[in-house]
Amino acid sequence: MKALVISLVAILSAAPAVAQPSEPVALRGMGSFHVGGRVVDVSGEPVRESKLPDGKTQKVDPNGSFLVEQMYVQYFLPAKQRGKYPMLMWHGGGLTGVTYETTPDGREGWANLFLRKGWDVYVSDAVERGRSGFAEREIFKGEPVFATLGFAWEAYRIGAPGSFQPAKDKRVAYPGMQFPVDDYENLVRQLVPRWLTTDDAILRAYIAEIDRVGPCVLVVHSQSGTIAYRAALARPDKVKAIVDVEGTLRGDATTAAAVKHIPIVVIYGDNVEKSEFFATQHATNLKMVDLAKSVGGSVEIMDLPAMGLKGNSHFLMMERNNAQIADIIDQWLVRKGLTGAVP
Repeated sequence: MKALVISLVAILSAAPAVAQPSEPVALRGMGSFHVGGRVVDVSGEPVRESKLPDGKTQKVDPNGSFLVEQMYVQYFLPAKQRGKYPMLMWHGGGLTGVTYETTPDGREGWANLFLRKGWDVYVSDAVERGRSGFAEREIFKGEPVFATLGFAWEAYRIGAPGSFQPAKDKRVAYPGMQFPVDDYENLVRQLVPRWLTTDDAILRAYIAEIDRVGPCVLVVHSQSGTIAYRAALARPDKVKAIVDVEGTLRGDATTAAAVKHIPIVVIYGDNVEKSEFFATQHATNLKMVDLAKSVGGSVEIMDLPAMGLKGNSHFLMMERNNAQIADIIDQWLVRKGLTGAVP
């Protein structure tokens, strides 16, 4: 197949002011697919009346057989492949694959940046998010969770607790913040409702993606950090490395031994100690470092401030220095022997 020469920002970036790259990206292929899902039979639910825009009513019958918990995946394959294995990018809670496609201020996201480095890139919308769709309460237990306008600002360390105000000129970000704070609303526009009861369904779909794509590198964020570790336990022969952006590794000596051949790195931005949640998570991951070492495995923690990269929030892939962080990740993958001749 001839390489497709495409300016990928036109495809992947949706922010109002799109930053144009200096060179187009040459592709050998691109496309999308759905994986996973299961058929569920619903019965005994009352038929409901729904009012249409023209004032008429229509019966809605929630009973029957439904295909649910499928997942959408979009992929881009560079003409000059350098990564030995495809890179699967998994987003965090209340987010979609847009996490990796662009930045709030319209620059290239990690999907573009790693394509330029020669990695096959697969970006997905987890079960019950984005183009994967969601199911009714008969399928997903509990109610969806919605984020307020200021939730991400304070919870994800763009600013301190109490620093967010609806008026832009009243907000106070942490000093030296790399997140593009002037375009914070473009982050909020990405946020979608999420359920707190769907991790098992998300995991099943991710495993289905791994089975379809084959041996791969996982680049994961936040919620998907825990799920990626579980996926590695389920497919230890196919997961070749995990790059975990501020996600929790939950395991013990037994699980650490089961994945000791898989290099794992967890990357953190600034002000972790100022968040009870992330400070606790960081401590948990440090314990996993010790557990991995005790069984001959490799779990590393990269604290960017200690490396001289300061001012980062929870959203490392969206920051003004996201390209520099991508370079650091790529260099780590090189050290682990994951670039070069394709197996």
